[in-house]
This record gives sequence, C-alpha cells and structure tokens, in this order.
Amino acid sequence: MAIDKATVHGIAKLARIKIDEAEAESLVGELSNILDWVEQLGQVDTEGVQPMTSVVEMRLPLRDDAVTDGGKAEDILLNAPEAAHGFFVVPKVVE
Repeated sequence: MAIDKATVHGIAKLARIKIDEAEAESLVGELSNILDWVEQLGQVDTEGVQPMTSVVEMRLPLRDDAVTDGGKAEDILLNAPEAAHGFFVVPKVVE
C-alpha cells in the first residue's frame, strides 16, 4: 500500500506531532514499508490455529470465590481519627 505526503501530514495532525517536509518524505517510505509488512501477515495461513494470549501454554489457577477476611469493621475503625455509626468521619470539602 502506497502512502503519499498528504496522508503522512494527516497522520501527523491526528497524532498531534509537528513534522517538516524532509521528515514527511522519509516517513512516506517508512510507513509504506510498515503497511507492506502488515499486508504480508494477511497471507499467512492460520486455518486451524487456536487464538492464544501467550506463547506459553498456561492456565490460571482457580479458587472458590469466598470471603476469607472480613468482619473486622470495628478493628479498622479504631485507626480512624473519628468514626460515627460504623463509618469514617471526614471533613466536609464541598460547600
């Protein structure tokens, strides 16, 4: 896929980067080469290949979703400078 200078300037504007004409000329070739490589990936036969999230086959360990540490609200509120009705009391910040 060929890219022209106008496209490079459009991409630069979207990316909010400033490029001059010399940089635009070099980026035309670089971006065209990148898109050529991406087009080559479309030619790879992936029939029967399972999608993967890592190059190493692994499974995450599973555990029961159960509360193992709780019921300590009173102990936690002992750390608060001020508490009321089972909640932390904080200064008002909005008038």
